[in-house]
Amino acid sequence: MHKLIRITTVPISLEKLLEDQLNFMSDYFEVTAISSDKNRLKKYGENQNVKTFSINLTRKITPVRDLLAVWKLIKFLKKNKPYIVHTHTPKAGIVGMLAAYIARVPHRLHTVAGLPLMEATGIKRKVLNVVEKLTYACATKVYPNSKGLQDVILKENFTKPSKLKIIGNGSSNGIDTTYFDPDRYTKTFKNELKLKLGISETDKVFIFVGRLVSDKGINELITAFNKLQQNHQNIKLLLVGPLESDLDPLHKQTLNIIKSNQHIISLGFQKDVRPWFAISDMLTFPSYREGFPNVVLQASAMGLPCIVTNINGCNEIITDNLNGIIVPKKNTDALADAMIVLIKNPILFNKLRVNARKLIQEKYERKVFWKALLQEYKSLDKQ
Repeated sequence: MHKLIRITTVPISLEKLLEDQLNFMSDYFEVTAISSDKNRLKKYGENQNVKTFSINLTRKITPVRDLLAVWKLIKFLKKNKPYIVHTHTPKAGIVGMLAAYIARVPHRLHTVAGLPLMEATGIKRKVLNVVEKLTYACATKVYPNSKGLQDVILKENFTKPSKLKIIGNGSSNGIDTTYFDPDRYTKTFKNELKLKLGISETDKVFIFVGRLVSDKGINELITAFNKLQQNHQNIKLLLVGPLESDLDPLHKQTLNIIKSNQHIISLGFQKDVRPWFAISDMLTFPSYREGFPNVVLQASAMGLPCIVTNINGCNEIITDNLNGIIVPKKNTDALADAMIVLIKNPILFNKLRVNARKLIQEKYERKVFWKALLQEYKSLDKQ
């Protein structure tokens, strides 16, 4: 049985972005998961029935620590001689691909699920460009998880077209629509949960799921909602996700509104996001950049119309006025207008809601994606 190694910067990417995928692959390969946070990684390995190996990785630019991680990984790869090394996330990509190249691993695969450099400028942008090019140069295949990302990679001349391929219809893992299913939640359950949060039967509930950082469009979302709420008292906004003040902090005014506006309910990180989708009416996801956002797949599978920005990934999952509304990024007024439309136009709202889940089932079912990726792995034998 061939050895397959999958690498992410932090274990939560294995747990959430690649949920159950490594367990599926363990029927066909001897799988090892590599990431940081040894204890959490070990627990993940036990749950997924795969081996683990921990190296010290951070999401920040830390050259000395990164070189030490490369050295440690080279020694591990030379000893274990894997057939495939497959990396995800930017830091794991450069560390993993460089180490795999030096260790002469035959198949070096990297999935691109987003490009942080798209919002970077100056020296930082130049550094990130170099890192991206080096990652792709060391890889034998690169998998953008959306058509938009592939276009950006080609436009920036990061690698040659022959190295690129999109698996299935996009995404890094597809979605389990039997797990993300609104019918799992009874009306009684939803009413009780709403009652706990102070949400009334007549309230329209917007939801955001993700990191509470500027790049996710939270400043625009809070400003738009706050403006909207002054004229519409029967609306609520759920914020589901951690506040990350160190990497990409929100504006001070945004934080003040979140604290002071009683119609905004900040729930922090939640291990299971489904109950919160179940009591919501629509997703607001005004991100500046994405690869292929799981949140939009999840919300759609739960039957929610989605308001998203016109960025790659989002504009591939959502078709304007079919299963959601697309607005320009960094545009508070356009975001507020879309939110008003879904409040005031029940005919459009119901049309989007009906289409939301159906379109996800047709294109992004998780097991279909797994089989497509497995087929890609098996095809490497013939290359």
